[in-house]
Amino acid sequence: MTTPPEVAPVTRLIDQDRVSRYSVAANDPNPIHTDADFAATTDFGRPIAHGMLVLALVSEAMSATFGERWAASGALKVRWRAPAIQPVEVTATAEPRGVEDGVASYAVQCATAAGAVLLTGTASVRVEGA
Repeated sequence: MTTPPEVAPVTRLIDQDRVSRYSVAANDPNPIHTDADFAATTDFGRPIAHGMLVLALVSEAMSATFGERWAASGALKVRWRAPAIQPVEVTATAEPRGVEDGVASYAVQCATAAGAVLLTGTASVRVEGA
């Protein structure tokens, strides 16, 4: 295989309900995510989504394409560029870059519907010899 498979984008609405449920599941009580009064005192002015909640959209996209292979051999390296001030619609994309030594690589990004880039990075997954 010389060309990695296409990965369909994943779009989700990240709103306070989703953030609050994630906060409980992740055991992350940081009020910047769930307390509007506290968040109003920060530079963001409003609650922001957890970075890992945004990153999970990339993993969801990769999982939809690679399934168990993503779970077994997938890797991410990302940099957060901006906070997800919710409510916000976020789309995760993965652009194929190539295959080397049986590992497919992708340029990944999460961006808002308005075009603000929230994170960028790379994803890789073993596609041959697994």
